Amino acid sequence: ADGLVSEHKPGSSSPCDSNPPAARLFVVWFPAARFLTSCFNSLFNYEDMQEVTQNFSVLHVDAPGQQENAPTFPPGYQYPSLEQLAEMLPPVLVQLVKSVIGIGVGAGAHILTRLALNEPSLVEGLVLIDIDPCAKGWVDWAASKVTPNHRLAENQEIVQTYRLHMSQDVPQENLAMFYSSYESRSELQMERPVPGLDQNTSSTLRCPTLLVVGDTSPAVDAVVECNSRLNPTRTTLLKMADCGGLPQVVQPGKLAEAFKYFVQGMGYMPTAGMTRLVRSRTHSASSAGSSEGPRGRSSVLEGADPQNPAVQTIEMTA
Repeated sequence: ADGLVSEHKPGSSSPCDSNPPAARLFVVWFPAARFLTSCFNSLFNYEDMQEVTQNFSVLHVDAPGQQENAPTFPPGYQYPSLEQLAEMLPPVLVQLVKSVIGIGVGAGAHILTRLALNEPSLVEGLVLIDIDPCAKGWVDWAASKVTPNHRLAENQEIVQTYRLHMSQDVPQENLAMFYSSYESRSELQMERPVPGLDQNTSSTLRCPTLLVVGDTSPAVDAVVECNSRLNPTRTTLLKMADCGGLPQVVQPGKLAEAFKYFVQGMGYMPTAGMTRLVRSRTHSASSAGSSEGPRGRSSVLEGADPQNPAVQTIEMTA
């Protein structure tokens, strides 16, 4: 796991010299390669996010061979599976902290979810963007063909930045291995707990979880499916209006506001200012979520039936 983890100051592409604290640590796993500047700096540098970054350290995780200027893997190298990548993290993290809040996009979200399932005491909370809990299938292909990512495609600067990163910063052979590993992923074995039974006996996430997806993202159905497998009392589904893929890039201000609310719900930063978050409620038979977490977040579902919790969807407006 050498070189797998490095601490970063938000807004910097260089590792920090200081050691992370024993608590209040974000572990960020990027989708592929070190897209620090283009993928998460928009969020971490946003003004409203400074209140968060002043209270937490950020630990960045690269998949093997995805760091800048990484050497090309030799012929015949067997790239780790997503399961193996998740198993690499605990031996490193336990030397640094007692628990973490994980933030991941796509493959990173999938890996961090496996980490939380394997080591629930190590993961205090998760922010999962565009997560797909299912194994690779024809739905992935169909979504990529029939659901254009207009919001991202319109931003030619972002598109060009990604192209440069993928063509110059990381060996193409390494990148191809990582994508192949993701496309060979197995399904996340999660099942929503049955109300009234011991929730700790079910196979699902036990930590507060914020699921994030843009309302025009091809990942919408996958994120809703993931939501249907999680504990509704510990899960919030955030569907961001006027946003496709990579909401942390396209809508960093709105995501920062929701992020602060999520962290507050875990018992941190009780005095953080909330200015633009607009919460709305919808109902669905196939998916449910809630803003209530294990640290006592109060429910705002007025009139909701406690035996049949309603879907909790947060829509962001400027």
